[in-house]
Amino acid sequence: MLLDFFPSRRLTIYLAKMFALRIIAVLAMLVLVLLMLDLLGKTGNILAVDGNGDAEIWKYASLRAPQLAARFLPYSVLLATIITLAGLNQNSEVIAMKAAGLSAHQILAPLLLSGMVVSVISFTFNERVVTRANATLSAWENVDYAAVPVEPASRGNVYFSDGRNILMAASASGRGEQTVFTDVTFYERDDNDMIARQIRAESASFANPGWQLQGAVAFSVARAQTQELGDVIVAPGVTLGQVELGRVNPDAETLPQLSRSIAALESSGRRTSELEAKWWHKISGPLSAMLMPLLGAVAGFGLARSGNLFVRAVIGMALGFAYFVVDNAALAMGSFGGYPPLLAAWAPFFLFLLVGETVLVRTEE
Repeated sequence: MLLDFFPSRRLTIYLAKMFALRIIAVLAMLVLVLLMLDLLGKTGNILAVDGNGDAEIWKYASLRAPQLAARFLPYSVLLATIITLAGLNQNSEVIAMKAAGLSAHQILAPLLLSGMVVSVISFTFNERVVTRANATLSAWENVDYAAVPVEPASRGNVYFSDGRNILMAASASGRGEQTVFTDVTFYERDDNDMIARQIRAESASFANPGWQLQGAVAFSVARAQTQELGDVIVAPGVTLGQVELGRVNPDAETLPQLSRSIAALESSGRRTSELEAKWWHKISGPLSAMLMPLLGAVAGFGLARSGNLFVRAVIGMALGFAYFVVDNAALAMGSFGGYPPLLAAWAPFFLFLLVGETVLVRTEE
């Protein structure tokens, strides 16, 4: 049997089914429109590479669509809430349910349950699909859509500072001491920050300390001469911690992977507040889908014939979008240490949970 918090079984299924169909419809509309707009700007860059054609465009779309779906799923739940409740209100179904003795919380219960299911699906989808799409698309973009990298975890166009000197590479692959740079350039600068010598090599490996260039060739700017150096060690100040810190993309790593990255950076004395906030947000973010029915609930109550239905829908939409603004602001504060990571990830959720509950109780209960 259902708890007293829910209406009858038939009514619960009716509301949940209606809500779920509207979530799917709104999400599909948003993803298709935004994907088409995104392709208008990216198709030229993709086709500019020799050998790219329709297959690469479809490949980009298949990698971009999961990102858009994950990002706009909470917005879809919010809009679906407003559309569902406004329709029920317009057709006097809310009045009928209240006349049958249901409270506002009981009317919203099937929507909250559906939001909880969507949150679980969103979390699983993010961990299993979106992280892989983010990693592959990021690596592909780093090589300007030239080819899909064999190893999605590799990075392109890496850049590290060693005091005045600069170490650059076309790509970095491998983890830890097995990290390898390819197409490496090392710039030595003088006291005036002018380039004094350029050293190039096909590859470089970690030498602890420094990086060993294989078959290095140096060019002296002052003498305009080239010299073969063979194997040489450069950039002793570029540590594995720097490389790992630059490698970590929290949007492209699952919770276990991000946990290992945070532990590795902490062991090397690196600051991890931003990554810890993102770790917690991987949990709190999907839960926003459960919060949206509460924030958009104001659109479903009040008399539709009073002319305030549109105003109530706008208020519900404003509450929902205010949550996303505060959520992004809190994450930004947590990135530079203004908030503790746990507070940055969870404070907006609980704040708007209280706000939504307060609005519902004071207006309807």
